[in-house]
Amino acid sequence: MTMKALLSLLLISISLGFLPIHEAGCQTTSRPLTLREALDIAKQQSADALNAKQIFRSSFWEYRTFRATYLPNLYVDGTIPEIQSGFQKYVYPDGSVSYVHQQNTTYTANAYLNQKIGITGGNVFLKSGLQRLDNHTDSTITSYLSTPVNIGYTQPLFQYNPYRWDRKIQPLKFYQAKKRYLEDIEQLSMTTTNYFFGLLQAQIDKKIAMTNLKNSDTLYRIAKGRYQLGKIAENDLLQLELNFLKAQAAIDNANLAVDNAMFRLKSYLRIKDTSSINLMPPADISFFHIDPVNAVQQAIHNTSSALDFQRRLLEAARDVNRAKTEGRFDANLTAIFGLTQSGDNIPDAYYKPLDQQQVGLQFTVPIVDWGVARGKIKMAQSQQEIVKNSVEQELVDFQRNIYLKVVQFNMQERQLMIAAKSDTVASKSYDVTKGRYLIGKINSILDLNNAQIETDNAQKNYYNALQTYWQSYYEIRKLTLFDFRKNELLQFNIKDIKL
Repeated sequence: MTMKALLSLLLISISLGFLPIHEAGCQTTSRPLTLREALDIAKQQSADALNAKQIFRSSFWEYRTFRATYLPNLYVDGTIPEIQSGFQKYVYPDGSVSYVHQQNTTYTANAYLNQKIGITGGNVFLKSGLQRLDNHTDSTITSYLSTPVNIGYTQPLFQYNPYRWDRKIQPLKFYQAKKRYLEDIEQLSMTTTNYFFGLLQAQIDKKIAMTNLKNSDTLYRIAKGRYQLGKIAENDLLQLELNFLKAQAAIDNANLAVDNAMFRLKSYLRIKDTSSINLMPPADISFFHIDPVNAVQQAIHNTSSALDFQRRLLEAARDVNRAKTEGRFDANLTAIFGLTQSGDNIPDAYYKPLDQQQVGLQFTVPIVDWGVARGKIKMAQSQQEIVKNSVEQELVDFQRNIYLKVVQFNMQERQLMIAAKSDTVASKSYDVTKGRYLIGKINSILDLNNAQIETDNAQKNYYNALQTYWQSYYEIRKLTLFDFRKNELLQFNIKDIKL
């Protein structure tokens, strides 16, 4: 018989004897629950699942906001009205200038269309506006100034260009967020598995305690008869009585442990009904071998940790570039071309508009900064080296950790086989020892106690090995974002998150 078939038969036999676990006469309603059903519930309604979705939503809208900054931006502004009263500079037709007291009311309306140029860091804009001026100094005189169209471009020449770096980093951050969401779901599976087996172990302990109580009661009653016939010593009778009392106390402790474990599982899954849960041990075990080298490569290509290494190196390089460009020689080129006209009414203000041009080059040259700029560059370069060294070490640890986890997972088949065989052998050994004691072929109560302890421990060890298998399975999925059982990448549909 193959190992898989042996384990499947063992799980089926245990499951048949495992459900339901109730004391005689108990009428409490209960529901069966498999590990797969628990995982499905956790992914739908657990707090961890909801938090993972909210974190991804935040990253999604952050990326959408970044993308929107590169789309044309249309907006309007205006002043209705702006009232001024006081001395203002006035230029006469002959060119002379004087300050006169004036009272003005100004109304303005402008429409702008902006477009960022991420590669160069420049900005293209289109403007159209109209201004009305009411002069109330002597009598009200109204004039209009129109700007039918203005096209302009501003370009920083030597300044730090944040858009160039954002085009590299922001998509990487969003891609990392998608990978982190998948990892959060796998971590959720690990947590659910832990709570599931915590309750399963508690229910197994309760089943063992009930069996031990039944056996202790039987042995104690038989021992009292033998003691009256003088076939066993009083010490053996007292030992059996003590075992019976311990078994009764174990039932109370087991009931409390089951209640606590069930509360933790139901709380994590956010199950609000009051019915108890009887867990079905997972029987769909399929063993497969994972190539550690392949697992490391999958992790490097798929996981958020590998993307985090890339992002940190890019951010360090960005900070060096910013330190080299900020506080140094700066220049900004501005060029504007458009049309403009003025008139006493709106039609005149748009009749035969005149050209309007503006070209400017603004620059800043630091003369003495006492080494401030140089110091910032050196600090950024030092921080970049720190990041590089940290990433190199973390990458080595990352690869080694995955390699060891895969090797440990590949050992689970043998470990489960040993645990299953040990459980079967210990159970048969206890049945034989108990039978020999009942017919009087052995009188040592110590042998019977040891056989019972070994049986209990073997059954617990089997479920511990089963838990380790499933924990390792989901941990490998989290570390690589690859399902080696199905030989496919882990993915999700963004539409399912309901953005």
